[in-house]
Amino acid sequence: MRTLRSAGRVAIGLVAAVAAAVVGWLLFVTVPTDAVELAGILLVLGTVLLGLRIGGNVARNVFPTYNVAEVGVEGPITRRGGGIPFSPPGAPGADEIVELVERADDDDNSEALLLRLNTPGGAVVPSDDIRLAAQRFDGPTIAYATDVCASGGYWIASGCDELWAREGSIVGSIGVRGSRMTASELLDKVGLEYEQLSAGEYKEAGSPFTELDPNERAYLQGIVDDYYEKFVETVAEGRELDGETVRETEAKVFLGEDAHALGLVDEIGTREDVEERLEELVDEEVSIREFEPELSVAEKLRGGAERVAYSIGAGFASRLVDADGEFDFRV
Repeated sequence: MRTLRSAGRVAIGLVAAVAAAVVGWLLFVTVPTDAVELAGILLVLGTVLLGLRIGGNVARNVFPTYNVAEVGVEGPITRRGGGIPFSPPGAPGADEIVELVERADDDDNSEALLLRLNTPGGAVVPSDDIRLAAQRFDGPTIAYATDVCASGGYWIASGCDELWAREGSIVGSIGVRGSRMTASELLDKVGLEYEQLSAGEYKEAGSPFTELDPNERAYLQGIVDDYYEKFVETVAEGRELDGETVRETEAKVFLGEDAHALGLVDEIGTREDVEERLEELVDEEVSIREFEPELSVAEKLRGGAERVAYSIGAGFASRLVDADGEFDFRV
């Protein structure tokens, strides 16, 4: 099948080139003037090159070079994506990843989806958005954990048909955390007083400038518990596991082989093994195209600057709440 597609692309390209050459010769060379003939030859060459380019585009549409779409989820999962502190620069946000998966689903050439995961987790709802997009894909879906598939990453993987990992991959962390910074003592030391006008008993719950009272703590813990129950339910349903089995992991992370033994991972293998499995699923030789966001020149330049800054500051700190200091829920 792949040989047929390659032969078809070559044939279309040659036909386009010959047609362009004939048209160019008729238009530019047959004029009975020496100067015009010289210019005509140059124009013919240009026309041939243009014809090759057009023919190549047509050939790629008629005989596509791929049959599997790949989408990557890299770094912390957020709504807005790369460029935030401690996130890989240029990494697409959850909305962009959903758009890429949907674009792959709309592409008739994409018979299967390979979702590459290397993420420690992140925001709850964006993680679920990506999971749902993968679940809606019309065709086989394989999640492949490279280095880390934890928390929100595992939430996403539960929406795929299969989850593969390496022996040394970090997998699991089926749990939820809520975090906040407390700056009330700092305000006291510098002589500042925080005052906020609000309506509703729990509107200020989680503010970094006040201490949590027992009722506020219980209220916020209740939200964390509800998210956890939803996480367990989602994993149990998507991975066909018993809910109690999921809870017994106690939000621990496991190496790939241990995760496989627990049923958290379907198979252990390399990228080549995953591609062999995809060939079984689509019943033909696999060719993969990675779907990536389309960036403007300005965005590419900004991404380069962000990569430099990220390289300088990477590792300085790894876990902080959002910049606004509000109580932050993460998976």
